[in-house]
Amino acid sequence: MSDVLDFIPYARFLGVAVDRANGALECVLPFRQEIIGNVMLPAIHGGVLGAFLELTAILRLIDESGTDKVPKPINFAIDYLRSAGPATTRARADIFKLGRRVAVVHVIAWQDDPSRPVASGNGKFLL
Repeated sequence: MSDVLDFIPYARFLGVAVDRANGALECVLPFRQEIIGNVMLPAIHGGVLGAFLELTAILRLIDESGTDKVPKPINFAIDYLRSAGPATTRARADIFKLGRRVAVVHVIAWQDDPSRPVASGNGKFLL
């Protein structure tokens, strides 16, 4: 999976890593000062969270399907549920449908507790 992360420029920029310690593919976004959007709170920029959610969905699809092509987003909707503070953020994706041409994926991101997500995303991808 690290070769896929190296291939995607914004994955390299964000420093995203993959963790399989809990038995499922989880993506890890390490905190860095450069990803802060609101310095008054401080909070991670919404664009960074959105890119992280979409990347998590793409990596899960690559892992599940075994394809060597990067799935292309058809649409991706994000719900920002609470402020993501200056901490490591984790995300996990569930595939609702994996067809021959299209996949439907749901992603959640959290910081300290998976039952208190900071954001979620739903997307359709062309395989």
